[in-house]
Amino acid sequence: QVQLVESGGGLVQAGGSLRLSCAASGSIFAISTMGWYRQAPGKQRELVAAVTSGGSTNYADSVKGRFTVSRDNAKNTVYLQMVSLKPEDTAVYYCNANARATYYFDYWGQGTQVTVSS
Repeated sequence: QVQLVESGGGLVQAGGSLRLSCAASGSIFAISTMGWYRQAPGKQRELVAAVTSGGSTNYADSVKGRFTVSRDNAKNTVYLQMVSLKPEDTAVYYCNANARATYYFDYWGQGTQVTVSS
C-alpha cells in the first residue's frame, strides 16, 4: 500500500556533498516518522537520522553537524543533506517511514549507494 523511492546517491570525493531524497506514495493516511538508515559491508544497519511528524529530529553521533534531515509533509518526502562527507560514510542508505494506511507499519526503500572516495 505504501512505496518508498530513494534518489540522490552516488560517488563523491571526501569533503563533498550529496542530497538524498525519499518520496512515499500509495494509500497513505498519515506518516509518523521518516528517516534514514545505512549499512556498510560487514556492519549492522544503523540509524543515521530521523524526523517525526512534529518536526523533532534525531541523529547518529557520527553525523551530527554534517547531516541535516528534513521533510515536506505535503509531498510525503524526506531529505538528507550531507556535507563534509568522509570515507566512513560509505554505505547503502535506506529510507524508512512509519506510515498508516489502515494501520501503522514500517516501510523501507530499496536503498541507494553512497560512496565517498579519499
